[in-house]
Amino acid sequence: MMAKPRKTIVSLDDTPYYHCCSRVVCKAFSCGIDITTGDNYEHRREWVDSRIIELATIFAIDLCAYAVMSNHLHVVLKVNADKAESWLNKAVFDQWHKGFKGTVLTKSLLKVKTSMRLILKPFMTALPNIVDV
Repeated sequence: MMAKPRKTIVSLDDTPYYHCCSRVVCKAFSCGIDITTGDNYEHRREWVDSRIIELATIFAIDLCAYAVMSNHLHVVLKVNADKAESWLNKAVFDQWHKGFKGTVLTKSLLKVKTSMRLILKPFMTALPNIVDV
């Protein structure tokens, strides 16, 4: 089955709460002990826990519950639409770069936005809600 775009399955009008799952492939283990090989991957659980919590603080998402299993994880999330809608374009870039190192393109866009801010700063104080750079 082909994956569907999020915009066709997420409807904040219906509910802001979503249960999401992510599984590993090829019977691999992300955490715990692989009973076939005896390899112990338990050291990864703390990293996965802390990363889930970190990402929830970066994005406009409230983390309601989560569980990290040996070969998959579950998260129950609430989309914080008010917070997301309050962010200007630059704030979205800034938030994304808090969790990920970014690409050459996104880093260059941030530099352009910063330069534009410096140039337009005198105008932005006079028209704070009109200029979004």
